[in-house]
Amino acid sequence: MRDHTQLNGLALAYVGDAIYEIYIRDYLIEKGETKPNKLHRAATHYVSAKAQAFLIQQMLQENLLTENEELYYRRGRNAKSHTSAKNADITTYRVATGFEALMGYLHLTKQTERMEELINWCIEKVGETHEERK
Repeated sequence: MRDHTQLNGLALAYVGDAIYEIYIRDYLIEKGETKPNKLHRAATHYVSAKAQAFLIQQMLQENLLTENEELYYRRGRNAKSHTSAKNADITTYRVATGFEALMGYLHLTKQTERMEELINWCIEKVGETHEERK
């Protein structure tokens, strides 16, 4: 069995990106959204680099994360990536990578309950923010 706590930030983010997106897709389907175009547009409110950067910054502001969770966020944020997001500046992209690394860490270390707690918080936060813009 591999020690997932030793993985680099980009490897954690790689898994975290996928797992977070699956939860968001499940949520949107459960909500009754079925048209692919609408699904994709709705998903970007949750999974874009900009959205993820916003969410992790809110988590940090509200002191939602444990010290250990912050450590994995920073590991992802500080990782040197040779790619960048299509629609985000480098700082936003790095912060979003930290968000994904945290999700990857929680998933790989089987902290499913905690991961789901944070994902549900994200879904609520995006919902609130989306309502405010209407």
